[in-house]
Parts: sequence; structure tokens; C-alpha cells
Amino acid sequence: MSQDDSHSQTTRSLGLLMVDGFALMSYASVIEPYRAANVLAGRELYRWTHVSTGGPTATASNGASILAETTVGELLECDVLFVFAGGDPTLFDDKRTMAWLRQIARTKAVLVGVSGGPFLLARAGLLDGYRATIHWEHRSALQEAFPMVSVEPGLYVVDRRRVTCAGGTAGLDLAIELIERDHGHDLSVRVSDWFIRTEARAPTGSQRVSLRERYQLSNDRLLRTLARMEASVEDPISRRELAEAAGVSVRQLERIFSNHLHETIEQAYRRIRLEQADQLLRTTGMTILEVAIACGFSSASQFSRSFRAHFGLSPSARRAQRRASERD
Repeated sequence: MSQDDSHSQTTRSLGLLMVDGFALMSYASVIEPYRAANVLAGRELYRWTHVSTGGPTATASNGASILAETTVGELLECDVLFVFAGGDPTLFDDKRTMAWLRQIARTKAVLVGVSGGPFLLARAGLLDGYRATIHWEHRSALQEAFPMVSVEPGLYVVDRRRVTCAGGTAGLDLAIELIERDHGHDLSVRVSDWFIRTEARAPTGSQRVSLRERYQLSNDRLLRTLARMEASVEDPISRRELAEAAGVSVRQLERIFSNHLHETIEQAYRRIRLEQADQLLRTTGMTILEVAIACGFSSASQFSRSFRAHFGLSPSARRAQRRASERD
């Protein structure tokens, strides 16, 4: 995606596809660096076109509306197309939009999925054989639905003419990286300063607060074990394997968990898996059985019993709560 000197003088066109429910933060984090680049360069390096899936406006998750210059299905010539989607992207399956994305992909345009946007690119068949990332809430759903996509946990991934971004403030990191590829380091630094971005984050950076900060813990063996648990939700690791990885006996590891978390190894592992299941129920359209399997439970009935014991309500009741909140 790097540009040579002859291309650097050419205004690059950006398409901004906004699926209703998109996160305004993700959108602003991407587009504002491009606006700043124009201002700081004193000329139009980038111009953009807003695209809706239908109708004159696109509505963000906070209710704000953005006027679209065109809609899906209309001819759009662009160098880069950003796809912004939030909420539960698994529920969006508009055939016209998918066909339009495939049409854009047949041009030389670079396609960029932001937040839930990578799920839409995958559903359109545009990420098979590519490395990709997505907002951590949707990672399990993407992996389950599209096994041909190599899903990574970082902030953003650039793989040929497919770019994916976790959304939120990661859009700022991505946009500045792309500006640097187009127009060099000096301009990217000036854009960083404009937004008081004092330190660049690597594309492989973590999407979430570290376990050390999240749990307020300092025991390295415990933190290492918790990380292994979070990375092995679908196929739980035995206590013995966890203890070996931590370099202690099972009895010693049990003592560490008891002293620091006031839980047994089994209780902590089940809690992590159930919290992941709760997140999937609230943010994806996966069936209860699919959620159960993705979180290491052998059956829907076993999962339902464990979920009710932990949260005080059934998985189906949790999902009903989500649907009721969406209607409010």
C-alpha cells in the first residue's frame, strides 16, 4: 500500500460505508486523521464519500445521523473503502451490500473493515485466506463462522489489499499508519501531535487492559495461568497442564489461586468460560449450542446449568434481556 513520489501528489479517494449502528468513535478515529492530514499539508491529500446501506443518512449507535452522499449499489470509484459496523455484525446479511462489496473488491480498491466491519467482509467472502483482526467482542464469532480467515488479536492487520481494525481508538493508529505509507513519516508525526498521540501503538498491540491491571495482581505464575485459560476457552486445559506451564505443582497452583483469587483453579476457569459465554450471548447471534461449544461445554444442557448457577438466569433469558434493551 506504499506510494511512490509520483503518486504522493495525487488526491486519494476514500469511501466510508456506514452500517446503521456503527460506533461513532470508530468512525471519528479513522476519518479525523485524514482531515488533519489535509489541513497540515495545506492541500487536499484525501477526499471522501459517505455511503449508507439505504436512505439519505446512516445512524450511529448513539443516535447521531450522518448524511450520505451515495448508497450501496451506486457506482463508487475509490482507492480505499472503509466498512464501519457495530452492534452485532453477525445479524447483518444484506445481499445487496455483500454483492456491492464484492464489486468494489474487483477493482484495485483496498477494503478496510473497522470494529465489526471485518465480519461483513468475511461474510462477503473477501477475507478467505487473509490474516485479519476484529473487535475482541466479535473474535470468537468470526473464528466460528469463517474458519478460512486467520484471525489475530491485535489492533489492526494489513494483508495485501485487505485491512482490518479492531475499532475504537485503534482506528487512529491505523489511519496514521496508512497516512505514513502514503505521504511519509514527517506528516504522520504531525498528525500524531495534532491528536496528542505521544506514543505509537504497534499493530500487534493488545486490544484489552492487561491481566495484571484487570485483576490487580502481581503474581507472574498466576497471571501466566490466567492468560492460558483465556486463550483456551473452547478446549480447556487440565489442571496438570496449567501447573506444568506455570512451573509449579498442582497443589502449589491451587494454593496460589486460593490466596490471590479466593477460588479454586476449576472455579476460576469456569468463571472465565462463562464470562466469555455471556459476552457472546449479548453481542452475537450465535445459537446457545454454538456458544456452549465455543466456551468448552460438552452440551447445551450442561452449559445452561452452569450459566444459571453463576449468573442466576438461563442463557435464553440473558439473550432475551439483550433483545429487550435493543428495543428500548
